[in-house]
Amino acid sequence: MPGLLQGKIVLVTGGGSGIGRATALRVAGEGAKVMIADYIPEGGERTVRMVKEAGGEAGFIEADVSIAGQAEAMVSETVKRHGRVDCAFNNAGIEGKMANTAECSEELFDRVIAINLKGVWLCMKYEIQAMLKTGGGNIVNTASIAGLVGFEGLPAYNASKGGVVQLTRTAALEFATKKIRVNCVCPGVIRTPMVERLLDNRSITEEELTSGEPIGRMGRPEEIAEGVLWLMSDASSFVTGHPLVIDGAWVAR
Repeated sequence: MPGLLQGKIVLVTGGGSGIGRATALRVAGEGAKVMIADYIPEGGERTVRMVKEAGGEAGFIEADVSIAGQAEAMVSETVKRHGRVDCAFNNAGIEGKMANTAECSEELFDRVIAINLKGVWLCMKYEIQAMLKTGGGNIVNTASIAGLVGFEGLPAYNASKGGVVQLTRTAALEFATKKIRVNCVCPGVIRTPMVERLLDNRSITEEELTSGEPIGRMGRPEEIAEGVLWLMSDASSFVTGHPLVIDGAWVAR
């Protein structure tokens, strides 16, 4: 039986670890040819090997999505290799150091916004241009529950993820008649390298993180990948402009 994304060309940014890696593996398992982008080659190339070991097809592109030329080259290289981009998962992001609004440095704020928000915009800019030439496509961005509710000590991260939700809605409206759907996922607390860094730095404890999850545990990257897969597939054909919350009921409180 053909997979949900059989023969589709899928671009995944931030594919070197965590949610990006889990999604690359999941969509490849559904028949997609995956282009993995990351600014850390070791992680991205490891994901490529994992996809191939599982019987899938994948390639790697080194890219810093906050730099316009690299974001454009990433999309251009995908089109050069495969002729088109059918689906894109704009997932690259950083958390930055914890600091309250009055103590957050301008350098930290600018870097987080550049990658998490400007980077998503740049990726969409060039992906949409490519998709318009080939008749449409699906874009999924990674936002966060931090884009829907407040979290102390992460002003830049919160602002960036709220911005991703609004970018998603804007692009969805702009291209709804052009056969391009744009959605985002809003993960809760997921056990990823990002969260592990917060724990290692003792910025927060695991008990504090899990206490906010009514389900009683952190999520797994694979659980977010399932939501991304659904949004990319024809199963969600009437869904666009939607922030899909996958959070163990955190924001339901």
